[in-house]
Amino acid sequence: MAVLGDAAHAQDVVQDVFLRLWRRPDAFDMRRGALGPYLRVMARSRALDMRREQRASERIADRVRGDRSEWSADPRLAPERHDLRLALRALPDGQREAVVLTYWAGLTAEEVARHAGVPLGTAKSRVRLGVMRLRATYAAAA
Repeated sequence: MAVLGDAAHAQDVVQDVFLRLWRRPDAFDMRRGALGPYLRVMARSRALDMRREQRASERIADRVRGDRSEWSADPRLAPERHDLRLALRALPDGQREAVVLTYWAGLTAEEVARHAGVPLGTAKSRVRLGVMRLRATYAAAA
């Protein structure tokens, strides 16, 4: 609760920790310490992970929703913004999502894969192919 500040999320963490222990009881080694501290460390780690995921989701939502406050600061960049939007719209949905999540939301390939529900290799390929298509679009325009 102290980490997340939300009772519902804290309850989710507790349930997740107990489910993990239930599914893998051999992960607990009594020689390394007592069960109580072990569960507290697991809960704190999971809560921190959840908080990071929430922040990443907020960044994703802002980026995907079109929070372009940093883009709109300089009116001289208007043509580049327009060109970039057109180039992004031309990408297939999966590639566009992967590129936006990687470059504007700051997610790792693993986080992109988890967010999109695809294997890690697929997420990496989507980013690579999307960036290659964007480069080709800009090279053709130059």
